This record gives sequence, C-alpha cells and structure tokens, in this order.
Amino acid sequence: PTSFEGTAAPAYPAMNLWTDQDGAIVTAELPGVDPDDIDISVVDDILTLKGGRQPDELKEGETYHRRERRHGRFTRAFQLPFQVDADKVEAVFEKGVLSISLPRAEADKPKKITVKAG
Repeated sequence: PTSFEGTAAPAYPAMNLWTDQDGAIVTAELPGVDPDDIDISVVDDILTLKGGRQPDELKEGETYHRRERRHGRFTRAFQLPFQVDADKVEAVFEKGVLSISLPRAEADKPKKITVKAG
C-alpha cells in the first residue's frame, strides 16, 4: 500500500513552457474541461489560467468504487521570462491540451546594436 499522507498534490493542470527570442509557448493538460470554462489572462509578465472541471454524473443507483480524477475550480499563475504582447496572445484547445502562444513584446526583444567605424 502507498500512503499519500503529508505529501502535496501535484499542481493542476500540468503545464509546460518553452521560449525562443520571439515568444513563449505554454501547454496545459486539461482533459474533461469544457473550453468555455477556461479563462486565460496576461498582465505584464504574469500568465494566469483559471477554469474548472465538473464531476462525473452518476446514474441513479450507481456509486463510486474508486474515484481519483479531481473536479472543481483551479487557478495557476506564474511569471513569464519576459513581457508579452497581450493583444497577440492566441490559445487553441485540442484533444484535452490547451496551447497558448505568447508573442514577446517588441519593447522587450533584445536589440542588436550596430557598431559604426569612425
């Protein structure tokens, strides 16, 4: 038998973030979540993802034998490595995975400085 007493539950939803010089991509695993129940916001360099998953509805006379899938409201927020252009953020929900494209703000992109010969 395995005991989970005193251990924290993993953060939900599980998320990945990768970046390049032009922006960032965030993916989140959200099986069973209705896209209409997802709220994404970006303020400065903070991404916030909120939503909820409804519990499975049992038919009359049914009872759970085992219940491990969580339901209810969730919120995840974390700091991005740079400012993003919030007007150009795009999100796609496919096969239970949310993908968020976060373009880097022009003002935050590294600028190449040309050295002039004198």
